[in-house]
Amino acid sequence: MTDRTIRLLLADDQALVRGALATMLGLESDIEVVAEVGRGDEVVAAALGTNPDVALLDVEMPGLDGITAAADLRERAPGIRVLMVTTFGRPGYLRRAMKAGVAGFVVKDTPAKRLAAIVRDIDAGMRVIDPELAAESLASGDSPLTERETDVLTSAQSGGTNADIARELHLSEGTVRNYLSSAIGKTGARTRAEAVRIAVENGWL
Repeated sequence: MTDRTIRLLLADDQALVRGALATMLGLESDIEVVAEVGRGDEVVAAALGTNPDVALLDVEMPGLDGITAAADLRERAPGIRVLMVTTFGRPGYLRRAMKAGVAGFVVKDTPAKRLAAIVRDIDAGMRVIDPELAAESLASGDSPLTERETDVLTSAQSGGTNADIARELHLSEGTVRNYLSSAIGKTGARTRAEAVRIAVENGWL
């Protein structure tokens, strides 16, 4: 164990999960949960207000996804180490998280004692990645989508029309159609909705 108390921020939109994590990790004599939030867009403010050593973030949250929140946190408070904990062990999520500068990525079925040990390792400056997820990430390769194709599919998730997407991204409808067509081809989908589903399942969005 460390010689000091590790200050921990928890972010998870499921109150029961967040509460369970807080209770389990709070039982450790050298870990203190100093903040709990249920939205990704609350992470930075909570971190700046409580100055945690480690932020434990879920991937899928309202307001802002955990990976984007991690990138924002790194920019605003680079001294805070980030550990992603997720139900969804998607290889694309791991690659995005690594680009965002997170220090660790594990799945939620990690045993409590192991999770506490990982928090200590992260605080000590180590990087901890779920080995099975790392192997899957290497095997699956990078996202085939360009940045703009990713933007268009992300916008398409809300179910809006091509005109809606064009307005949101400040593109012409023809350009949106071209990006969608390309994304559908690259994902092997038959429809826009299927392309979105495949991209989400692979963690590309």
